[in-house]
Amino acid sequence: MSSVPISPLGTPAPLGAPAQLTWQQANGKYLAAVLAHMGHQLNVQLAQRQNQLEQLAQPELANPAAIAAQMDAPPALETLCRTLVLTEFERQVLLLCVGRALYGTFVDVLALLQRQPTLNYPTFHLAFTLFPGAHWSAMTPQSGLRHWQLIQEASGDDIAHARLKVDESILHYLIGEPYQDLHLNQVLDSAPTTAASPPLQPSHQHIAQQVAALLGKGADQTPTVQLCGTGIEQKWAIATAVSQQLQHPLYRLSASHLPTDPRELKTLVRRWQRWVKLTPSLLWLDADPPVTERSPQAFSLIPFLQTLGAPLIVSTIQRLHIPQLAMIPFEVEGLSYQEQLGLWQASLGNTSAHLNGHLSTLASQFNLSPATIQAAGLSLTRNADDPTLPDRLWYFCRLQARPQLESLAQRIDADATWEELVLPDREKQILRDITAQLRQRAKVYQEWGFAAKTKRGLGLSALFAGASGTGKTMAAEVLAREFKLDLYRIDLSAVMSKYIGETEKNLRKIFDAAETGGAILLFDEADALFGKRSEVKDSHDRHANIEVSYLLQRMESYQGLAILTTNLKDSLDQAFLRRIRFIVTFPFPKAGDRSEIWKRIFPKQLPTEGLDFRKLGRLDVTGGNIRSIALNAAFIAADADEPVMMKHILRATQAEYIKLNRALTSAEIKGWVEADQN
Repeated sequence: MSSVPISPLGTPAPLGAPAQLTWQQANGKYLAAVLAHMGHQLNVQLAQRQNQLEQLAQPELANPAAIAAQMDAPPALETLCRTLVLTEFERQVLLLCVGRALYGTFVDVLALLQRQPTLNYPTFHLAFTLFPGAHWSAMTPQSGLRHWQLIQEASGDDIAHARLKVDESILHYLIGEPYQDLHLNQVLDSAPTTAASPPLQPSHQHIAQQVAALLGKGADQTPTVQLCGTGIEQKWAIATAVSQQLQHPLYRLSASHLPTDPRELKTLVRRWQRWVKLTPSLLWLDADPPVTERSPQAFSLIPFLQTLGAPLIVSTIQRLHIPQLAMIPFEVEGLSYQEQLGLWQASLGNTSAHLNGHLSTLASQFNLSPATIQAAGLSLTRNADDPTLPDRLWYFCRLQARPQLESLAQRIDADATWEELVLPDREKQILRDITAQLRQRAKVYQEWGFAAKTKRGLGLSALFAGASGTGKTMAAEVLAREFKLDLYRIDLSAVMSKYIGETEKNLRKIFDAAETGGAILLFDEADALFGKRSEVKDSHDRHANIEVSYLLQRMESYQGLAILTTNLKDSLDQAFLRRIRFIVTFPFPKAGDRSEIWKRIFPKQLPTEGLDFRKLGRLDVTGGNIRSIALNAAFIAADADEPVMMKHILRATQAEYIKLNRALTSAEIKGWVEADQN
């Protein structure tokens, strides 16, 4: 008769009393002792079947209860059985599979018990003959063994005779080496410990404390928490702080990695539920960027959230509304002015005192994360005598939004200067007023307290109205160059969508991306979105009003400068115009203004000969047309190896008028060249 000898699991125990064992060592001894008792039970069953019970020796077996009593925490086996609510029979079936996985002698005795060398594995049918308290429900999908996927059944056979095998990750857990199974490892990332990360600021620390209190209530009261906002770094920092407060490891799952097959999704949910019950953990579901309605994952996200039933933090840009699921949302806003200023001062150390208030301007203009501010302090010199440090800090900040904005808008090189801008004095003064507000934001809003009185309307918005080519874009370039800011052009006609909600979504992406770098946003073709629409006649007007209101709302709260351009100011509704802080009208240039534009249009190094700017001013075109004519004339002259003369400008003008589909009158070009004087 074969018997089952059992040797201890785990590392060798140190000499001395059992109290000196580590939990892992004691857990291994406990599992070995339990399996030794099961091995003896199998030997007894085999001896009875072979009528050799009297010949079976009684081995000296360690007492599992005595080992458990010496442990600081319960053995893994007992924790699993209690947490997953296994019956005694289910516990015995699981141990039978564990013994088969760990000891070759179990293989031999199982074959002898089933009287076939090939039947050397556990089955439910065998377990029914071995253990008392057997119940049919142990084989059902709802049983603890199968619901939690503690065992795997070979396909092809009926459930009673199917080969049973302990799940690999459960085997590791029982030995004392918790290890995630393949289903979780394929989609989850564990959060690294980032000791160098800056501490949470008060506003975000308050959110972390609230979330930790909610998620720490226990399994029966576990809500789903939603962190809403565009700052993925800030939201991740909050989740990390929550995991540290709860002393639970944090894992990240991207919504784009959710299985689209319902069976695979169910397995993922079940495995995570099992993992959390056995090893308390916190899951972060990253829905930034959001899963679109047309993506395959959209059909997985809702059932995943509805069935998970475990501590979960969902990261989204905007709030999710999931049927039959109570989610507690928290709006994670950017850092306040004071928080950013404090981070800048801490990051730059003693150097900050020598920057003459420059940090106040940085904190007012840009909206950076703690990690980004810390990176600026580490990468830039802290030499207080470095005269280029303010400029390098400013350039560092403006670069932060580029990666997000480059795919959403067109960046325009801001080369135009005040000297090139030809406008009436009144309009030019309004532009100067805009620069004053950009320059003095920190003083008026923060030092003088206007920001504390109201959060509404602190954004700087402007409307540039005028015909095409009258200088609207050039004026935006002048402002961007003045403040060394990036200028991005957005075509509103391209942003608009016929689908409800899509226009707002497109605008949200642009503003969210721009918030970081404080760029100047130039929304072209406002006529495409605005109009006299405040009188709602149908659903189309109502939808259009919602789009306009959303754009104005974002402009009013935007930390930088947002500019609308229009060719048809009179077509815009006055109710909308009242919400814009500055309106600058760009008139069609008069003859004197056109002459002035001609004087300033050519670069200093460009050779000219015999140009009559008074005569050129008679040409009835905008500044944009003048620039186009001047550039084309320069190419014509260069090709003839001559300085730019009136004859070259005449040829370029004729081509421009053909493009404009206009007739060039003799009065406009009278006296330009000798041939025209006859």
